[in-house]
Formats: sequence, C-alpha cells, structure tokens
Amino acid sequence: MIRARPGPGLEGFRTAARPLLQQSIPPEQVVWQPPGAQAELFGEEPTRPNASPHPGPPVPRAFFEHAQQAVYHRSPQRYDALYRLLYRLVSGEPELLEVASDPDVSRVRALSQAVRRDVHKTHAFVRFRRVLSEEGERFVAWHRPDNPILQLAAPFFRERFPNMCWSILTPDESCYWDGEALVYGPGAPRSAAPESDELEELFLAYYRSIFNPARLNLPVMQGEMPAKHWSTLPEARVIHELARASPERVREMLERPRSAAQEFLPEGETLPALVSAAKSCTACPLHEPATQVVFGEGPGGAELMLVGEQPGDQEDRQGRPFVGPAGKVLNDALAAAGIDRSAVYLTNAVKHFKFEPRGKRRLHQRPRVGEVIACRAWLDAELRVVKPRVIVCLGNTAAQSFVGSRFSLQRYRGRAFRQPWAEAWLATYHPAAILRAPTADARAEAFEALVADLRAARALLAGELTLPTEPLDAP
Repeated sequence: MIRARPGPGLEGFRTAARPLLQQSIPPEQVVWQPPGAQAELFGEEPTRPNASPHPGPPVPRAFFEHAQQAVYHRSPQRYDALYRLLYRLVSGEPELLEVASDPDVSRVRALSQAVRRDVHKTHAFVRFRRVLSEEGERFVAWHRPDNPILQLAAPFFRERFPNMCWSILTPDESCYWDGEALVYGPGAPRSAAPESDELEELFLAYYRSIFNPARLNLPVMQGEMPAKHWSTLPEARVIHELARASPERVREMLERPRSAAQEFLPEGETLPALVSAAKSCTACPLHEPATQVVFGEGPGGAELMLVGEQPGDQEDRQGRPFVGPAGKVLNDALAAAGIDRSAVYLTNAVKHFKFEPRGKRRLHQRPRVGEVIACRAWLDAELRVVKPRVIVCLGNTAAQSFVGSRFSLQRYRGRAFRQPWAEAWLATYHPAAILRAPTADARAEAFEALVADLRAARALLAGELTLPTEPLDAP
C-alpha cells in the first residue's frame, strides 16, 4: 500500500496525485492521509512514489471545477473520492463526468455542492461587529461553517470591504485583512469575537423596516438559515417576534390596501373605458416584460364571473383570458357543467403575465402579494361594472385576492359564502393545476371537482341551491 499525504487545497492534492497517476497506481493501493491527520503507528512517513519528469496525463477541465470545491470538504474520504474519479478519467473513461448516475461522479459532485453551499452561507451569514482599540477601528466576525472553507469564502469579503480592516474567525481557521493582504491563521472559539456592538440596534431597526411579512415562509427560512447560525445573527433576535406578527400584518395589507393601479382608472367606468385605460397601466413591474395587458372578457351584465390568477403565455400573446391549455380545460369543464362560456365574464386577479425566461420558453411564476394588491383596483372596477351575482375563484391566488392570504383552498374549495361582492362566492381548482396533476387519475379527479363546483354555481344562479347567508372569515 502507498500512503499519500497531500498539502492543503487543490494544488496540494494535484502535487500528491500526479506521481501516482504517472505510475498508474490504482486507487485501491493508495491510503490518503488528510493534512493534519495523526501519523501512522511507529511514526511511519507517507510513501512518496518516484515522480516522472514528464507531465501527467491530460485531465478534463470539468474535474477541476468540482475538485477545487470538494478538496475543502471535511470528509476524510474526500481525497480517496477525488483520486478514484481522477484515475478513471485518465484511464480510458474521459467522458465519465457526463454520467451523473455513476457512484464516483455523484460522490464528488455531492462533496463539491456541499462546499459551494457552505461558501454561499458564509457570504450570507457573516456579521461583523465593530471593535475599537488603540490601533483604530476593526470589524470582527465569528462564523461556524460545516467545512473548513474560509480560504474559498474570504476573497469575497476582500472585494466587498476593501477599505475596512476586518477579521473572520471560525473554529478551523481565521483570516485577517489589513487593507493590503489576506493573512490566514489558526481557528478561534466563539468567545474570541464580540457578542454585539453599538450599531446593532440601528441594524435591527433597519431589518424590521424592510421585513416583508407577505414573503415569510418559515420552513424555507429555516432550511436556508440553519438554527446553528442564529447565535451570531443579530436579526435572529427579532425573527420570532416578526413571524408572530406576520399573519395580521398581511391581513391588514390585503384588507386596507391602496392599489397602485387606482390612478390609472378612467373617470367613466365602463368595460370599454377600463380596457382602454388598462393598456397604459404601469402600477407594477410586470408590465415591462409582458407583451400586453390581458383584461377581462365577457358581457357587462354577466351573472357569473370567473376570476383566475393571471394570464399565461398564450393569453399574453393573444391579449385574451383563458385561451391557452388551461383555457381549453376550462372550456371543457364549462361545457360539462352546462354553462355557456359566452355568458360568463372571465378575468384574472393580475392582468399581466409574470414569467421566467428559460431559453425560448416563458415559464409561469406565481405573482407576489404586492403585485396582486397593485392590480386590485382593476378587479374592483370590473366588479362594480359587471355586478355578478355569483363569483367563482379559480385557484388560491384568485381567492386570496378577495379574502386574504390565510385562505386555504384545500379547506374551503366548493363551499359558497355570501360576500360583499356577490350573492355567492366560492373557490375551486384552477384549470392549470389540473394540467399539473401528477397522474391521469389525479387529473380526472380534479377535473370532476371543477365541474361539480361550476355546476353548483349554475344551480345557485338558477335558484336550485339556497343562497348562502354565512360570510367567509378565513382563519
């Protein structure tokens, strides 16, 4: 067996691996000893194979893109994983990295991704505290990454704070920037860094002011901001306080918003006037990438109004609601429920298509609460002009545009309520959700539920069902 002890970083691994590859030594014959590992019993030194004066075999560049991250992983098997993959790449499998399912490839990629994620969290979660001394002002932070990645992460702070003198301390290593050079040293305990400084209260006031309760998602936050980092994050002191207050703050935002579209409304509210005025609406940024506004469509005195989330790709191109794949599903559901589409007023809570470009495709993105609020004035105007007797909301976003973000489609789907906007109001599945259902059985079940809810709306209009007297107060 050959024992190899690489130096630090990628260059240390390359220096140790090169003579092994030159002599075609297979991975099974190499025992890797990470830097700093205890020496073998009886003080045996690592075996150093004779290096050839010739350069090693060519290695795909993609390998080094993964290796320069993976080599900083804490796993003691990282060098073995890298060498196994490297040996196969230069021994007749140069395309191996394209086989994502290969165990050696997936192992190195997992190491690389873990380190890359760790570097990203270091950039996001390092918080400096100011320290004043006779030598002047210095900023000190303590952070606990999962892996010893400070040499990968520190250059980011050098570029971001070039005029500050700062130190970042971690359990494995530390780094110091004096305005000219980055110097690395041994690790330090949490007690070596200050707990707080006089600027912290100002920062917390700023954090409270920019905190958006409508975007709060605690499971995602806890996944992206692990609890182990909270002790060094000043904002962690107020996260629970802000989270507890978020539902009520969002409810207030939705119940008493001033829609940004209000100033674009015409003086005389008729459907033609609204359609014309909406073309110039710039109340939210969604108008910029969209092809055109997609306003509601249908008779001005329609007794039934259907409200969706937002136009899709085909709607954006044609300027009409529900003309794409989801529109085809809706047409089939209306026909199955015995409802003439031409007698229905169709609209959306948001009038512009929100999407993410993906090559030549435009992928739907759910509108944010602020974008729904910005567009609310147009929906209110449509309600005033059309005066529907029954409103059916298609999907959660449409329903929440009426009653707030705490509405749950799973809980209230198909139940009719008396609301200020109509004699009866209910919510059901959006046709697009039916298209996204994972199986044919799930799609069929959701479609039948949509048809049943549309039939209930028709029955309410025909007097075949008793109009509701109970208002909805979403808990």
